[in-house]
Amino acid sequence: MASAITSWSEENFSCSICLDVFSSPVSTPCGHNFCRTCITRYWDEQVQSKCPVCNKLFDTRPDLQVNTLLSEMVDRFGTSVRVREQPYVEPAEVPCDVCTGTQLKAVKSCLECFMSFCQTHLEPHQRVTVLKKHRLAEPMDRLEDRMCKIHDRLLELFCQTEQVCVCQFCTEGDHRSHPVVPLKEEYEVKMAQLGKIEAEVQQMIQERQNNIQEIKDKIKCSKADADREIADGVQVITALMRCIEKCQDDLNQMLKEGLKFTEKQAEDLIKELEQEIEDLTNRSSEVKQLSHTKDHLHFLQAFRSLKNPPPTRDWTTVEVRPPSYVGTLRRTLDQLEETLNMEMKKLRDAELKGVQQYEVDMTGS
Repeated sequence: MASAITSWSEENFSCSICLDVFSSPVSTPCGHNFCRTCITRYWDEQVQSKCPVCNKLFDTRPDLQVNTLLSEMVDRFGTSVRVREQPYVEPAEVPCDVCTGTQLKAVKSCLECFMSFCQTHLEPHQRVTVLKKHRLAEPMDRLEDRMCKIHDRLLELFCQTEQVCVCQFCTEGDHRSHPVVPLKEEYEVKMAQLGKIEAEVQQMIQERQNNIQEIKDKIKCSKADADREIADGVQVITALMRCIEKCQDDLNQMLKEGLKFTEKQAEDLIKELEQEIEDLTNRSSEVKQLSHTKDHLHFLQAFRSLKNPPPTRDWTTVEVRPPSYVGTLRRTLDQLEETLNMEMKKLRDAELKGVQQYEVDMTGS
């Protein structure tokens, strides 16, 4: 029924005489509806009683009765019209705390009830004597958070000494000797500081991104050096006899372990840098989000947690120090030469011993 009524226009509930919404609607025997006052006045001015719509004549003036169903529909239509005339709440506006279903825009907030009211639900505060004494203010959300816990007054000042929001009564007590300013004034100061913090955070992020690139470049060069040394080693060692293949394996393993150690060190540093970037990026998002708020109280309360940046390492003294591959091949060849010399000495000693034994055998002594 309610949805059907709201889909009708005002013409469906208008008297054809006064052209206004029915007041105490009554029906004539011919089925047409009028305000009781309108049809009564109309007939008083006529010689004969007839319907103003279809001109049907009545022998005697009809005994009119209120059309109960139409009267109820008119009442519902009037209520729905009044509701539709009130503005619905927009995302950035304060909603009525009493409305159920679709919330309407609040026009006032009560500092005694800690609630916000649309025009319809504000009516008791304008009519009831006790409620008339309540303090009303412009619509505000989170009313309880905006009230001083000690004095039950609106927080509308900022203590620069203790960096907290206070009410007017606070300035006459514990904050009497402290400099205080309106919330808006401190909001503008902190908003300016917020821009500086954002610039510092972005600079720190850029520095760490540069550090990551430097590390990656060093690893790339280190890998190129290692690959070059391995290639040179393979070229030289593969030219040697089968007995020196172990030297080739040892050389490759030593170089790869050095590279693996360097890459592991770089990976750990990159992970730490990326974590710091993530923390700083989250802080940047918080700073940007806070920079868009127009809520002075929420801004100042949240600003305190943004004054100090997240803990970060001093990266100016941190660097990846890849092992030097220069001379690795030479040392391996020296070792190979030493090994070959030892083997050659063993061969020479064995040959000499063989020759001496041969001579003994030949002389018989």
